[in-house]
Amino acid sequence: MSETNNFDYRIPLQNGLIAGVVALSVSVIGMVTLLAQRYLIAGWLTLGQVILFMAPAAMSYLAAGKAPQNNRGIALIYGFLTGLISALPLVALILLNEVIDLRQFLPNVSPALIEILTFGRGTVAGSLFLIIVTSVLGLVAAGLYLLPDRIRRPIFSGLIWTFFFGMFSEILSDRLRTFFGTDFAKLIIESKALRPVVAVTIFIVTASLSVLWSRRGDKVKGRMAKMDTKSQNRMRYGLIIFGITLMLILPLLLGTYLSEVMNMILIFALMGFGLNIVVGFAGLLDLGYVAFFAIGAYTMGVLTSTGDLGVAGMSFWLAIPICVAVSMLGGLLLGMPVLRMRGDYLAIVTLGFGEIIRILVLSDLLKPYIGGAQGLLKINKPVIVGIPLIKPDQFYYVALAGCLIAAFISYRLSQARLGRQWMAIREDEDVAEAMGIRLVNTKLLAFAIGAAFAGLAGAIFASKLTSIFPHSFNLLISINVLCMIIVGGMGSLPGVILGALALVGLPELLREFAEFRLLMYGIVLIVMMLAKPEGLWPSAIRKRELHVHDNEDYEDYPEAMAPRAETRDPGLEGPSHL
Repeated sequence: MSETNNFDYRIPLQNGLIAGVVALSVSVIGMVTLLAQRYLIAGWLTLGQVILFMAPAAMSYLAAGKAPQNNRGIALIYGFLTGLISALPLVALILLNEVIDLRQFLPNVSPALIEILTFGRGTVAGSLFLIIVTSVLGLVAAGLYLLPDRIRRPIFSGLIWTFFFGMFSEILSDRLRTFFGTDFAKLIIESKALRPVVAVTIFIVTASLSVLWSRRGDKVKGRMAKMDTKSQNRMRYGLIIFGITLMLILPLLLGTYLSEVMNMILIFALMGFGLNIVVGFAGLLDLGYVAFFAIGAYTMGVLTSTGDLGVAGMSFWLAIPICVAVSMLGGLLLGMPVLRMRGDYLAIVTLGFGEIIRILVLSDLLKPYIGGAQGLLKINKPVIVGIPLIKPDQFYYVALAGCLIAAFISYRLSQARLGRQWMAIREDEDVAEAMGIRLVNTKLLAFAIGAAFAGLAGAIFASKLTSIFPHSFNLLISINVLCMIIVGGMGSLPGVILGALALVGLPELLREFAEFRLLMYGIVLIVMMLAKPEGLWPSAIRKRELHVHDNEDYEDYPEAMAPRAETRDPGLEGPSHL
C-alpha cells in the first residue's frame, strides 16, 4: 500500500474527543436542556438537538478533509469513527449518572437531560442508540465533504437559511401576522417553529437559487463587466435609489421592536465608521474611543436638557454641530500627546484617556454640571415640523441620516489623497514620512474626524434615551466597536455595517435564549474568525494581505528570485547589479 493510503488513527481520535468534550460541556451547563424546549422544525428538530450534535458533525467533516487525497474510503472511516468517539463522553455521563447522583455536583444533569441524551429509550438502549446516531451523523458529514463543490455548496446554503428562518421564527411570525393576518401566519409557523413542509420548501428554494447562481453568476458578472460606462452608472444609480428607498420604508416592514434594534445598530455603525478611520485606515489602535462617544452625549445633554442641569435649552438640531465640534476638540487633545507612540503603547495611552473621561464623569468635581452618578435627565428629542420623534420607527430616520453622512464622508476620504496618506501611515510610518507625508497633521486629522463621528453618535444616543448615565460609557463600548470593525473587515465600509449587524443586532435578537445568548454569540464569532479571518466583507487590500499564500505564484516566488541571487560577482561585496 502506498504512503498516500496510510490510515492515521490519531485524526478521528483527536477530532472525536474534541467533539465529545464540546457536546458534554454544552450538556452539563444546561444549554441542551433549555434549548430543547425550542423547536426549529415543529415536532421534528429542536435547537437543543442542533447544539448537541453540531460539534460531532463539524469535527467529522474536518476529519474527512484530513484523509489522503483520492481515498474516499479512509475519509468515510474517519468521519464514522469521529462520530462514534464523540458519543463516548456522553455515554460515560449517562452511565455514571446511574451509579452516582451527579446533580449534587452538576445541577444541570437532570432527568430531562438524560431523557434527551438517551432519546427516551433507557440507559443501555439509549446509549447504544446515541452511539449509532453520532456515528451515522459522522458518516453523513464525511460524505458531504466528499461531494463535488457544485453539490455541497447548495446543500450548505439550504441548511443555513433553513436554520436562520427557524431560529427567528417568532419574529417572522409577528411580521406575518401584521401583514397577512393570523391565519396565514399559522400556515407557516406552528408554536414558534417552522412547519416541516415550510422548512423543506425553504431548503429547496435556497439550494436551487444557489445552484442557479453558481451556473449563471459568472455570466452575469461578465455581462456587467462588458457594459459601457453609461450603463454601469445607470445601474449603480439604480441600485443606490433602490437601497435608499428600502431604507426609508424599512421601519414599516420591521415594526417597533426591530426598529429599536435597528436604531442601536445604526448608532454603533456610526461609531464604527469613525473608529474605522482611526484603526482601519490610519492604523492607530485607539482603545479609548468611548471617551468621544461620552463627550458627544454629555454635550447634547447639557445643551438640550430641560432639567436642573440644562444650561441652554437648545433644540437637537442646533446642538448637533456643537457636539461634533467639542468631540473633535477632544480628538485633537488626545492626538497631540500621542503622536510619536505606536502599537501597544498607543493602545495603553488611549485606554487611559477613556478611563480618565469615565472617572471625571463620575467624580464630584463635575457633578454640579453633568450630574455625576445620577446622570443627566430630560434630554430633548429631535423635533421635525413640530412633531417630536418619540417612537423608534420615527427616530430611525435620525440615526439613518447620521449613518449615511458618516458613510459618505468615509467613502470620499478613502478615495482622496488624505485617505491614501492614512493607509501609507498604516503600512509603514517611516516610509510614509520619507515620502513627504506630514505625520503630525495626518494623524491629528484621523483622530479628529474619528472623534467627530463618535461625538455625533453620542449626541444621537443621548437624544434617543433622553437620559444618560456614566455606566453607559465603559471600556466595553470601545472593545465592542473595535471588534465590530475587525469582524466586518478592517478598512471596509460595508464591513462596518455587517459587523454592527453581527455584534449589536444578533445579541438583541437572541434575547429569548436567556443567559446562553452571549455564549451562542461567542461561538458564532469564534467560528467566523476561524473561517474568515479577514472579516465578513474585507477591503481588497486586507484580503490580499491575508491570502497572499493562496496565490498560485507565491510558492514560485523564491525560485523566480533565485537567478538574481546568483548574479553576484565573487570579487565584490554587494550584488553585481549595484
